[in-house]
Amino acid sequence: MTALKTMADMLAGTEDPAWIFAVNGFEPMMESSVESRFAISNGFLGVRGARSTTRGERWVVPARTYVAGLFDSPDVKQAAQALVPAVDWLGIQIALPGGPLVGHPGDVPLHRMTLDMRRGSVLSESHHLPTREIGLFVRTLRLASMSERAIGLQLIQLEVEHGEVDITFEASAEGMELGLATDRLDQTLGLWHTRYSGKRLALATLTSLQIDGKIVQPIALGPLKWSWRWKTRPGQLASFERFVAIVRTDALELDPGPTARDKLGLAQRAGWRGVVSAHEAAWTSRWLCSDVTIAGDDDAQHALRFAVYHLNGAANPADEQVSIGARALTGDDYHGHVFWDTEIFLLPFYSLTWPGAARTLLMYRFHTLGGARAKAAAMGWRGALYAWESAATGAEMSPEQVIGPDRKVIAVLCGRQEQHISADIAYAVWQYWQATGDDDFLLQAGAEILLETGRFWASRAGLEADGQCHIRGVIGPDEYHENIDDNAYTNVMARWNIRRALDAAALLRERWPARWRVLAGQLALEDTELEQWRNVAQTIKTGLDPKTGLFEQFSGYFGLEDIDLNNYAGRSVPMDVVLGRERTQNSQVVKQSDVVALLGLLPEEFEGDSAAKNFRYYSSRCGHGSSLSPAMHGLVAARLGDAAAALRFFRQTAAIDLAAKRVGSAGGIHIAAQGGIWMLSVLGFAGLSLRSDGIAIDPHLPTGWNSVAFSVQWRGRRIKIRIDQTERRLNATLEAGEPMILFVGGKPNHLAASAASSPISW
Repeated sequence: MTALKTMADMLAGTEDPAWIFAVNGFEPMMESSVESRFAISNGFLGVRGARSTTRGERWVVPARTYVAGLFDSPDVKQAAQALVPAVDWLGIQIALPGGPLVGHPGDVPLHRMTLDMRRGSVLSESHHLPTREIGLFVRTLRLASMSERAIGLQLIQLEVEHGEVDITFEASAEGMELGLATDRLDQTLGLWHTRYSGKRLALATLTSLQIDGKIVQPIALGPLKWSWRWKTRPGQLASFERFVAIVRTDALELDPGPTARDKLGLAQRAGWRGVVSAHEAAWTSRWLCSDVTIAGDDDAQHALRFAVYHLNGAANPADEQVSIGARALTGDDYHGHVFWDTEIFLLPFYSLTWPGAARTLLMYRFHTLGGARAKAAAMGWRGALYAWESAATGAEMSPEQVIGPDRKVIAVLCGRQEQHISADIAYAVWQYWQATGDDDFLLQAGAEILLETGRFWASRAGLEADGQCHIRGVIGPDEYHENIDDNAYTNVMARWNIRRALDAAALLRERWPARWRVLAGQLALEDTELEQWRNVAQTIKTGLDPKTGLFEQFSGYFGLEDIDLNNYAGRSVPMDVVLGRERTQNSQVVKQSDVVALLGLLPEEFEGDSAAKNFRYYSSRCGHGSSLSPAMHGLVAARLGDAAAALRFFRQTAAIDLAAKRVGSAGGIHIAAQGGIWMLSVLGFAGLSLRSDGIAIDPHLPTGWNSVAFSVQWRGRRIKIRIDQTERRLNATLEAGEPMILFVGGKPNHLAASAASSPISW
């Protein structure tokens, strides 16, 4: 019979260094970035990796806990919503007769915090020697349950190394009114509501402390606050456990309190061992489906695990009302708003490793289709123009002004002009359907998104005297250049969107005529309108010069000042700061290359050697002022066979959140960059692509990567693939699902269920 794990076992953590990140001591400048990196999340509940027992009495700002979808406006007249921080449920204060055990984090002589990615938890250990009279060894664990997303757990073990003194241990909740209005507070339950968005939040909690295995009764100090006091002795072991259940409702008349209490009761009956066991089993399942292993490059392996850890923690397949913001649930930057990042940089991971999460994220876009229609109509167009920054309702959340680096007020045009978002969402819908074969999604949601975004572009592109359709006054992914005409990315993606909308209409008409009649009737979609779409798609200006094979990023781009970025190597700030906003706008320097992004998404648009030509031209002019840029460049470089350049982009992307002295992650993890690392590895180095009759692999592994192995899902099948660069062999196993075809180097290979393929040369 297996012995029950002790709390000490649980606090030990994973030993394999490939699965952990650890930080020692205290660096004030890095603390906020460490909190982002060490965040735990399950897609509903996100908790930054702040200290609990070693924060000290002088720490003013409570540790951040986020609840997905908990948006509110700062005032009734302000339309823009932001993610509101929830209650910090991890507050701990330990006091001795002379004062607090920790006055300042820097006072702790030995402190180590560990992110255990395999188990989805954060652990810490610290030695305290505040006086000669007492020595303590404190270990902690926290998790946001992956098996029951409402549940959070905190475990603390305090071992007395020497000394006999009176000690006070206080557990509390902090930050209860950082943005929420209080409805009710009692000893074990708090209820709050947002001031303007009509949402409610409940937190139910249960605490317990044992000394040498015996329960000690607490003193209730007030709502959500307890205290224990006892006399220490050498060898004494105090064990603390705290459960929380957090529930959000989206209407004021819905009381989340009873549900929170019910979920807390289930966790209490399971006990902390049961909660930990179920949580770790859920993480094991996720790693089974999504882990990517690299032999020969430990740094790359570490970075890739970090990326997959945060990607797995960012999604909640049970809630179609929320999506993933630019910093997921790890920080305040961008206010929890959802951008194109989700569809372009995250959906590939979810579609191929976690289809249920991918579907849920796309259903969020379906549920916010009303907001997209309203935005298009308000701007004088038809169909659906999605918000550049979206929150709960799909209304536009982009600010109209910001303060620039020179402290001047700058007008923000993204909300009105960065319209490629609608094509990006359509692209994700189509790619998801291609990967999963989820016809139910296509019929109930996907086709409507495709048709309404296609309708938008058909109304947005205007036929002019030259016989071509033009799209004027937009911003592409390169945000250095505003109010431009015929942006190559926007126009080619718009054409692609219209054509896929027409494909969806033809498919429904042929295979599901009853559903087509209903949907066409709801949308008032006539054949004459579909014919007009075809004409737009045939005549839209793309910017392609057939003589050179180059796409002009937008009309007039080739006439702008050409600046040699090699002259600015080693800079520590973006190019628009170096050159100034006006000169940047009048130059060919790009924040991220629109044409390279087009290469990454629609490689079929580039014939012959034009892909390499465009990549060379635009990569030399890209300042990588966006965290999205290096990964997309790496993906394209890998596909073009330049694995060395792709690996440099891989490391550049990893450094965005992991560089030793980088503080750019203080506001949260750049979750799209993490998605980009996975894309670069699986779609780039491994060369995976989707076909209508299977999946294809065309490997371009970098030097030093002896092998790479990963799993993907395709239309109800799960495939395990291992690419061995040393032997130039590929092995594939169909672990679940019907037989299928795997194309390697363009050649078909038949896979049967539960049977490994013979080694395939590549």
